[in-house]
Amino acid sequence: MFEVARSPAGRPQGSIVTTCHCRLTALCLAIPALLVGLAGCATNAPATEPVGATLTVTSSAFAHEGAIPALYSCDGDDISPPISWGNAPAGTQSFVLICDDPDAIGTWVHWVVFNVPGDATGLPEDVPDDQALSNGALQGKNSWSRIGYGGPCPPMGAHHYVFNVYALDTMLPLAAGASKTQVLNAMSGHILGRGELIGIYPG
Repeated sequence: MFEVARSPAGRPQGSIVTTCHCRLTALCLAIPALLVGLAGCATNAPATEPVGATLTVTSSAFAHEGAIPALYSCDGDDISPPISWGNAPAGTQSFVLICDDPDAIGTWVHWVVFNVPGDATGLPEDVPDDQALSNGALQGKNSWSRIGYGGPCPPMGAHHYVFNVYALDTMLPLAAGASKTQVLNAMSGHILGRGELIGIYPG
């Protein structure tokens, strides 16, 4: 499974009829994908609602808009990088971390963690792919339909990976394995602050 669809290297040979048929088939396949993408934009709306505070989000493994080391990708050990945050607003009850790749078609989700305790200041390197973590946080499913972190694995070119951290005024009533969309919908109206860290791979 790829983060983005590969384009054909060249135009198929054949008659005009065959070419028209290929283009029509491609168009028919593209329309459902476009509709899914538009629906995804609507379900992602909670992430863009106004927030009162800006969290600082950093990693000891890479700088903001810097290169993500191969260790944290499918070319390496594919373990999660250490992520730290600060400047949490008063009243924070939990944190949500969502990492995705907006350069992929449809946006590829790499990591979903929610109900991280409100007094937490980050997640360590190599978080296990468990439904529940030792601090009580829960992990959702990524775009590979797996629990936990899945590292950068672009089929070609450099992609941006956005680690969004949200401070919420509540714990989310969701079970482990929830999708990004479910988490975004559940946290709508509860966001006290947000921050992001962007990494690039390959750098």
